[in-house]
Amino acid sequence: MRIVVALGGNALLHRGERPDAAVQQANIDRVATALAALAQEHELVITHGNGPQIGLLAMESAADPALSVPYPLDLLGAQTEGMIGSLLARTLHNALPGRRIAALITHTFVRADDPAFERPTKFVGQVYSASTAKALARKLGWHIARDTTGWRRVVASPSPERILETDTVHELLTDGALVVCAGGGGVPVIADSDTGALSGVEAVVDKDLTAALLAEDLKADFLLILTDVPCVYDRYGTPDQRPVLDATPGDLRGGGFPDGSMGPKTEAAARFVERTGGLAAIGALDAAYEIVHGRSGTLIRPDLTAA
Repeated sequence: MRIVVALGGNALLHRGERPDAAVQQANIDRVATALAALAQEHELVITHGNGPQIGLLAMESAADPALSVPYPLDLLGAQTEGMIGSLLARTLHNALPGRRIAALITHTFVRADDPAFERPTKFVGQVYSASTAKALARKLGWHIARDTTGWRRVVASPSPERILETDTVHELLTDGALVVCAGGGGVPVIADSDTGALSGVEAVVDKDLTAALLAEDLKADFLLILTDVPCVYDRYGTPDQRPVLDATPGDLRGGGFPDGSMGPKTEAAARFVERTGGLAAIGALDAAYEIVHGRSGTLIRPDLTAA
């Protein structure tokens, strides 16, 4: 079975943790352990988030006196793809001796007129108190919004239209490689309408929506979205919270999940299932093997009564 795995950024750097390299390496060791059993039985493509990492780089860039202007988000996204891709590739190489591992920088085409550029919703970076977040917003020109535990920077997150390196990923899979790609949703680019020349844009593409598009284009059988909760919850964080263990795309679309957290995950799962007739699931990293085998997480399946 061909599986596209979308790792949440918090799987690589947990909320409240120091963003040290050693901390991220320890978390990636856990990722490799969780995915090794799946990789021995199935074809895997691994994508990953980069919210904490790109936020850190953006802060460092904004504070660097050697720069006349901070680095743009597209280049910072490429840096996180390289850094996290290298960590994953090395760790998976150790966990899967003899398996070919390829980490690929990928670019995601977006529309220059996407309305998301006017409505930033994608959380990046660390959590701040309200006063600190507002001070940073004034100083650095950031947009900020309330997250589940505090305030964070939000940036534009246009919809992915096409992944430029999909054919290369397909060739690597055909040759037996496990591929790490589309990190942070891929480096966002637009194309000149006359020449087709590519240029980066100030945005971060949602990695779950990119993973769904990649899974569709690769004709994957299963989209596995791994996060820091065991399943999707209806009315999450309220006294009426309840787990959703089995759902159709229509069920998810009616759930009212927020843009900044579970919303993109449920939308990605719904899109993949609707467009391909395959299966998707959302659940906890440590339960990856159990999720694929139907013993954990939220399974998203086609609505068999439709049509």
